[in-house]
Amino acid sequence: MKGSNHKKKQAEPSNKVKAKGSSGLQAVIQLSDFRRLWVGQIFSQLADKFYIVLMVYMIAQHWVSIPPQGNEALAGVAAAIRMDFETRAQRITLLATGIYVANTIPAMILGTVAGVAADRWPKRRIMVASNGIRALLLLLAPICVLPGPNWLGLSWGYWALLVMTFLESILTQFFAPAEQAAIPLLVPNKHLLAANSLYQATCMGATIVGFALGDPILRGLKQIFLAVGIEGGEFLLLPFCYAMAAMNICKIKLKPETKKSPQESIWREIIDGLQVIQARPTIRGAMLHLVLLYSLLAALYVLAISLASSIPNLGPTRFGTLLAMSGLGMALGAVVIAQIGHEFNRRKLSALGLGVITWCLILLGQLQGSLSFTLILCGLLGIGAALVAIPAQTTLQEDTPETQRGKVFGLQNNLTNISLSLPLVLAGAFVSTYGLIPVLWLLATITLIAALLERPWKR
Repeated sequence: MKGSNHKKKQAEPSNKVKAKGSSGLQAVIQLSDFRRLWVGQIFSQLADKFYIVLMVYMIAQHWVSIPPQGNEALAGVAAAIRMDFETRAQRITLLATGIYVANTIPAMILGTVAGVAADRWPKRRIMVASNGIRALLLLLAPICVLPGPNWLGLSWGYWALLVMTFLESILTQFFAPAEQAAIPLLVPNKHLLAANSLYQATCMGATIVGFALGDPILRGLKQIFLAVGIEGGEFLLLPFCYAMAAMNICKIKLKPETKKSPQESIWREIIDGLQVIQARPTIRGAMLHLVLLYSLLAALYVLAISLASSIPNLGPTRFGTLLAMSGLGMALGAVVIAQIGHEFNRRKLSALGLGVITWCLILLGQLQGSLSFTLILCGLLGIGAALVAIPAQTTLQEDTPETQRGKVFGLQNNLTNISLSLPLVLAGAFVSTYGLIPVLWLLATITLIAALLERPWKR
């Protein structure tokens, strides 16, 4: 990815920072306002992951005991999407799918509108309000388990959870672009690469901790509160996390923002954001890299099941081990980039990352069946993903005009959420039709082309 073509005095921070002591994790964490935003992000990210775990937990506890033959409506839905509905696990999966859909729809359609709001309104207020309202919303979760009327064979509480999930996802869409747009206001350009590395590492850490430990934490809280005679202790975890995020972020002091006239229509502002992307090759290239990367990662969610199935000591139900290894690789890569990434040209970092992903995809097909080699390759693939994602995100923050950042990051959220959703369907269909290895080769070819387009051999 080419460096910024702005004024010469701004070009060097976009590609390289020569002063070793002026970058790295320690320098970034010493920025008090950024540190508060980072801690708020940790709590918010954990809450987002715990939310999905809580929804599945509630479904398993309250709404899967109905015999399949007694629920003709859901049996018809299961048949329409070719999903079995006989076992408890299959019924949990079907009902959890409804939660995923309710969570995904706002993520796919509202990002750009939320980005406009991030440019019009104070970013700190948006972030605090988003987390605060989500905390209050989650306090209503225990009400959903109360007895009540049924609709289409399910208790009213399940449908209330779908509405709650939809509203929670809407609030998340407003938080994300405001958060991304706030980082360049808190962090000098020479520290942006380290700041984004830290964010990427904590995001991966929250994903691993949230999904791996969410269920035991919920069950532990339930038992602890039951020991003192209080029921429903598991429902306090999410409001606590969102409230802690809001409390940390409300202490941030953002520098004065350049205000735009609110006279323009939302549609006009969305077009302005698209024109910024069209006019600036560095922004366009960074956006394409992120879309490609998230599409690959989404496809790997499906491919991991086939890879795990070929490993005797693993099996298809433990495919999450491979995904966790990729997440660990991304976190490790993020830490390394934070410390030494400023010494390298970003185009070369991106090309290197795409090259690593290409070779990992090829070797995953050739070495399938070996647990140790598959885990190592998944970890290396995660490192390659970090080499692509972090420079791309940093370029977006540096090269996007301050008054347009919310719109650009909102559009980024739209595109990345679509790129995380569509490949889930396509990859499964392709694997079923052509097999695992041809799909891995296809993804490797696409990634290799993207790496060559970077032309890393040129200065």
